[in-house]
Amino acid sequence: MNGADTAWMLISTALVLLMTPALGFFYGGLVRSKNALNTLMMSVAALGFVGVTWALLGYSLAFTTGNAILGDLSRFGLRGVGLEAQGTIPHVLFMAYQGTFAIITAALISGAVVERMAFGPYLAFLTLWSVFIYAPMAHWVWGGGFLARMGALDFAGGTVVHVNAGIAALVAALVLGPRKDYGRQAFIPHNVAFTVLGAGLLWFGWFGFNAGSALAANASAALAFTNTMLAPAATLVVWTLLDLQRTGKATAVGAATGIVVGLVAITPAAGFVSPLGSIVLGGLCALPSYYALIWRARTRVDDSLDVTAAHGLGGTVGALLTGVLASKAWNGSADGLLFGNPKQLLIQAAAVGVALVFSGGGTFLLLKLIGMVVPLRVRAREEGMGLDVTQHGEEAYARDEGAILVLPEVVTPAPAGVPQLEPEGGRA
Repeated sequence: MNGADTAWMLISTALVLLMTPALGFFYGGLVRSKNALNTLMMSVAALGFVGVTWALLGYSLAFTTGNAILGDLSRFGLRGVGLEAQGTIPHVLFMAYQGTFAIITAALISGAVVERMAFGPYLAFLTLWSVFIYAPMAHWVWGGGFLARMGALDFAGGTVVHVNAGIAALVAALVLGPRKDYGRQAFIPHNVAFTVLGAGLLWFGWFGFNAGSALAANASAALAFTNTMLAPAATLVVWTLLDLQRTGKATAVGAATGIVVGLVAITPAAGFVSPLGSIVLGGLCALPSYYALIWRARTRVDDSLDVTAAHGLGGTVGALLTGVLASKAWNGSADGLLFGNPKQLLIQAAAVGVALVFSGGGTFLLLKLIGMVVPLRVRAREEGMGLDVTQHGEEAYARDEGAILVLPEVVTPAPAGVPQLEPEGGRA
């Protein structure tokens, strides 16, 4: 084992773990104040529910030999995961680092269902999705599965994290349907400063996300670190210019979104492209995500915080451009289209297609199965009151003398012969 590598991976694991509450702030600032705490909790809960599930089951399914489709149960309950070397770091540290990826990937989906999904069913979905969708995808790309054998390049999670979560978010938004009054009233972000803070903390944590994926303190980590600085900087420039050209105003929400899109897009390419290539990638990825956001807002698809445009589309563009811009001179392993290997672009496209089909179909099935047991959505009255109070009994911001008093509903039996009305809401 190597002490420097171990130290760097300890830091990287902590950095990636920070990204999940940072995501909560990024998302939380974009919703209405009555749902701010619930939105934060959707990210914070993933730390526990996905973290424990990963240690008990997910890690074994993702990172044991198994077969080309799935790992086995030889590491169930962390059996055999101790202080022995995994590469140049302790095995238990490798498991923990990979667990932080599972946590934030599942939490990303929450941005599509905020302000309307019941918290209990959300926890069930979060947990099951991390086992049945995330773990197999991680195995296919990073655990020796068929996409890895095919030669797919994904340095830190373009397909495994962002395409995977992005298509799941779109499916979840469609299954739950739009928010009450969607399209009839404007849903204004209640705290843009939170969103900018969240974007900054995400960028900070992303250095562990991308550079840590080298799994060592080496030249590959240095390249990924540099590209993680340059790509979102380029996206921010292009996004701001697009805002100025379209509206004459450079918005803070736009700047924060541009940073995140750039981070998403460089993730699969971070250790495979040159620093100049990362600037090109960052600038190009702004265009499809920017216009997809504008187009989505004109539809009835209520992907509340545009997870699909930012993560799904950003991850797709990043994965494909990895197949274009990858350079063996920088990564020592693979060239892309611009460097004489057009086949790599086709492999990248195939990996994206697999992620879209598997995650989209699996997410739909999971949500429908959960919906057969419990309603996925809160009732219309609860949605109107806000999910902070109705789901958590708390408020992000106390008004007047504190939180409002919520009494349990008393159902008065209907007189004989009078039909009982159905309660508001129902199963999604």
